[in-house]
Amino acid sequence: MIQHIEVNGVNLAYRFDGKLDAPVLMLSNSLMSNLSMWAPQVEAFTEKFRVLRYDTRGHGNSDVPPAPYSMDTLGEDAAALIDALDLKAVHFCGLSMGGMVGQYLGAKHGDKLSSLILCDTACVMPPPSLWNDRISHIREHGMAAAVTTTIERWFTTPFREAGSAVINEVEAMIKGTPSEGFVGCALAIRDMDFSASNASIKTPTLIIVGRDDPGTPVAAAEVLHGNIERSELAIVDEAAHLCNMERPAIFNKIVLDFLSRF
Repeated sequence: MIQHIEVNGVNLAYRFDGKLDAPVLMLSNSLMSNLSMWAPQVEAFTEKFRVLRYDTRGHGNSDVPPAPYSMDTLGEDAAALIDALDLKAVHFCGLSMGGMVGQYLGAKHGDKLSSLILCDTACVMPPPSLWNDRISHIREHGMAAAVTTTIERWFTTPFREAGSAVINEVEAMIKGTPSEGFVGCALAIRDMDFSASNASIKTPTLIIVGRDDPGTPVAAAEVLHGNIERSELAIVDEAAHLCNMERPAIFNKIVLDFLSRF
């Protein structure tokens, strides 16, 4: 059941699944998605964890304050949610924008983390002009205008051509994202640079990337791996940006194998 809580000046939507006494695994969504993007993980993850999913501000059922947002703000939202729910320390897993939130938490709030999983993400996302163009396009044409190009970046050609129902689900998430929420978070991504602060992350970290991810490619994951001392890197073959949805069985095994150490 989706619930709401006010943290850091906004109402965030969240839900728990799994046993009350299990350690908490917190999942953070990508740009233009919501907490339902983690549906392929819930059954597997709740065998050993209490899974916490939430909608980033501007997305899903969370508040949509006026843009701009900053990555510091998105990170403090997550930190405040952990505190408000009295969770002490969590295992944190974020994909793309969610992985950027994870980098912020690792550098600024490591005491709130038992482990950190960064999926298909990067420490910096140049050039600014790319984000400015995307923002202008959405402001002029709305979220539906982003569907085709986004799906092409997020999934491999064979997966798209196979006609998976996942594609329809993701298209609906993109169209359902408030334009103002997209703009606010896109500005946060445009202006983010964790290339220096990642060296301060001391939390045990797993970095996962789809081998065919064009937006946050293997090279970006290798930079993260090089900058975060206690990190390891896993590459998911035959997957692009949303590797958790394109190759869920492989993704779930990689995550659970890593978490089995804690």
